[in-house]
Amino acid sequence: MSARKVHNAELDPAAALEREVIEIFVRMAALLGLPRSVGELYGALYIAPRPMHMDELRARLGLSKGAVSQGLRLLRNFGAVRTVYLPGERRDHYAAETELRKLVGGFLREQVQPHLRSGAERLEVIERMIQDIPDADRAHCAERVRRLGNWRRRAETLLPLAMKLIRL
Repeated sequence: MSARKVHNAELDPAAALEREVIEIFVRMAALLGLPRSVGELYGALYIAPRPMHMDELRARLGLSKGAVSQGLRLLRNFGAVRTVYLPGERRDHYAAETELRKLVGGFLREQVQPHLRSGAERLEVIERMIQDIPDADRAHCAERVRRLGNWRRRAETLLPLAMKLIRL
């Protein structure tokens, strides 16, 4: 439940608890540069005692169908939620993944790895651009770009190690 839809949380201890848990994940989503709705969805699923379907999430959080659909897709790509089959139900239901290693691994795989790959390509373009910089500034710019390349290579080296560590 979000600040957009607080249905008597002050009178309902379960709703108050849900609101506080969701707020934790909303803040984490903001730190990671993800939409608020992603934090709301994950928080609601995390604290929910049973899997929920898309319409339940929409009604509970006051989000649009598009926001719920996109948020669930992103969370599935990260490995943060899984689709759950419930006998006799036609709709997909979702449950939160609660193992930190799976959450971190999914984020590293879906967000960090692609960023590092595109960073390598961008650095090649930037290195060629240095030739056009005036002589007075070229050495400074070349040094900064060299450092960026070092940072990227270190991150590329550390990423597989981080992935192995979280699998322990």
